[in-house]
Amino acid sequence: MFRNLSFGLKRPLVAALGLFTAVGLTLSTTSASGAVTPAAATPFKVLAFYDGTYDAAHIDFDKEAKTWFPDAAAANGFTWEATTDWSRLNTGSLAAYKVIMFLDDAPTDSGQRTAFQTYMNNGGAWMGFHVSAFTTDPNSWSWYYNTFLGTGSFETNTWGPTSATLKIEDRNHPSTAGLPATIGSSVSEWYSWSKDLRQNPNIDVLASIDNSSFPVGTDPNQQWTSGYYPILWSNTKYKMLYANFGHNAMNYDTNTRTSSTFASPQQNQWLIQGILWLAGAGTTSPTPTDTPTVTPTTPATDPISSTAWYTVINKNSGKCVDARAAGTTSGTAIQQYTCNSTNAQQYQFQTTTGSYLRINNRANTAQSLDVTDVSTADNAPIQTWTYGGGNNQQWTAVAEGSGYYHFVNRNSGKCLDVPAASTSDSVQLVQYTCNGTGAQSYRLVPQS
Repeated sequence: MFRNLSFGLKRPLVAALGLFTAVGLTLSTTSASGAVTPAAATPFKVLAFYDGTYDAAHIDFDKEAKTWFPDAAAANGFTWEATTDWSRLNTGSLAAYKVIMFLDDAPTDSGQRTAFQTYMNNGGAWMGFHVSAFTTDPNSWSWYYNTFLGTGSFETNTWGPTSATLKIEDRNHPSTAGLPATIGSSVSEWYSWSKDLRQNPNIDVLASIDNSSFPVGTDPNQQWTSGYYPILWSNTKYKMLYANFGHNAMNYDTNTRTSSTFASPQQNQWLIQGILWLAGAGTTSPTPTDTPTVTPTTPATDPISSTAWYTVINKNSGKCVDARAAGTTSGTAIQQYTCNSTNAQQYQFQTTTGSYLRINNRANTAQSLDVTDVSTADNAPIQTWTYGGGNNQQWTAVAEGSGYYHFVNRNSGKCLDVPAASTSDSVQLVQYTCNGTGAQSYRLVPQS
């Protein structure tokens, strides 16, 4: 969304990476989807360049990248470093790194561009995200935009940010090993380009928007309703990977993220397998599966299981999310109450599509957290209701760090909230504009 018109288009351009840790992506382990995770043969170093000075969502992207990637690197046998010093994009510095990343920008200095091109021509490796491919003047660096990326100029985008079903087009590439035929992406704004990548013999499209996703975007004026849109690809002439994702949904008024780019475990799997492939690390060759497992993960090490039960504890009050009077029927108020480990305070986070979840009550698993009357207004009360697939019954778990999440309703984009930051028992929860306070922050504790 080019709110500040910094690129001369309609909306601010945003790219953000989430705090979610890769599901099961540890050395020589089995992932949550059943695929064997690649293991690095020897340690290697990754250097990520970013700008971090324009657009709140770009800055938030950089913050999350600097949290998520070091954890993922430690679990997978490499080190990850980020810098805003683009002067390090020189032949001497680049030689020390197996993989270079561009998080939210690309170099504009001619010497830095030459050094990067030399690095890639000499067998270097690169991964780029979202805005690192953005340009309205591809001939300003024709090798990068026209040859290396193959995209030419930015053409269209979707708005607002949404998740999508991605069709894995090359299931034989090391980065896609073990992924099913389709995967759910995290939420993003998506770009299209002036050049058709299918017509470029050097481009290997790894994933594209699946037809089942259309329409993509929520604004009818900035929405894709049909067509071919590459999301992940490689240029076979170089050791490189580009990911179209990297733009979270944001509440610009409160500078609060409402989605995470790391909310999709299978997208995370592609990321780690891609980095290991770029670095030439040893990998296994898992058998592809057609059974997707898409569940948001904690910022520590464990995924939010789609089958486990959790108590959900508010950060501000220390009280548990509770079905009033242990109700098991539609219309039961969801409140906070002193934690007591009963079924009325236990919830299951079951994947619906992409990064979205239904939150089921243990006393009656057919009952899910629901925004009353499909409201999009602040202070609309939360209740349980028989799950029917409505967007008002679906939520995204957005990691904040230190084991806490906020929960964003799919229909309204608002957060699960304790009104007036109350610490009292029996206060019914509501949805409210996401604001980053403890009244909207929750910790999940697994139950037997």
